[in-house]
Amino acid sequence: MASTLEIISSNRLDRRFAALKGSGRKALVCYVTAGFPDPDRSLELITGFQDAGADVIEVGVPFSDPIADGPVIQDSSQRALAAGMTLDRSLDLIAKAGCSAPVVLFSYLNPIIAAGDDLLSRAEDAGVDGILVTDLPVGADPAREEWLASSSLALIRLVAPTTPIDRMREIAANGSGFIYLISRAGVTGAKDDVPAELPETVSRLRLACDLPICIGFGVGSPTLAAQVAGLADGVVVGSALVLEAGRSITGAVQLAASMRRALDS
Repeated sequence: MASTLEIISSNRLDRRFAALKGSGRKALVCYVTAGFPDPDRSLELITGFQDAGADVIEVGVPFSDPIADGPVIQDSSQRALAAGMTLDRSLDLIAKAGCSAPVVLFSYLNPIIAAGDDLLSRAEDAGVDGILVTDLPVGADPAREEWLASSSLALIRLVAPTTPIDRMREIAANGSGFIYLISRAGVTGAKDDVPAELPETVSRLRLACDLPICIGFGVGSPTLAAQVAGLADGVVVGSALVLEAGRSITGAVQLAASMRRALDS
């Protein structure tokens, strides 16, 4: 029987998470830096990750000062910018990919402001289902947040491991699609362990929100992905895939497929 969420929502993110919950599976969210290693190969990554079993594709808009990102994604952003990738070209890439899997646009605020007031409708037309703005915490810019929330795109919110439960409730109440839980303090980058405090953080977040929870930052191997997914509704894999993509598109797709198998096992 279909869930209520699946019946009433027209957003592909909501429908995907409802279907995953119904089948007892965990979401695999795969990150791509638009334009890295180059536009053609980043298109191959998007379609390859989908074919490998990714439930959500997160497309990162390259930015000159990605303060939340570690050296791997910083380097991919700089190389993509040097090759001429922009937010508009990122949307063109998404449109060309024509994904059946939901797509989340991952960006810093500056490119979004520069893109103009029609950005959200253009993003929707390109095939974007949700948007995540890394440097726009709840309450920082109410007018901009209201604008983002007014579209049909899900507004994905970040929660840090140090976030108090009252603040978690506020963040969840002003978000949709899913909550992106940062697994550890610091910047992005593959790790080889689960932070000791992560289970308790997830438990607090469960009390504060009804949205699906996907954990990112540091998921670097299939084994770790399976361990993290056991705590939440899904995992976000970024730096490990970007690092592998710099070596081989085939290798990156194979890594995503191995993550999928680990989550399903």
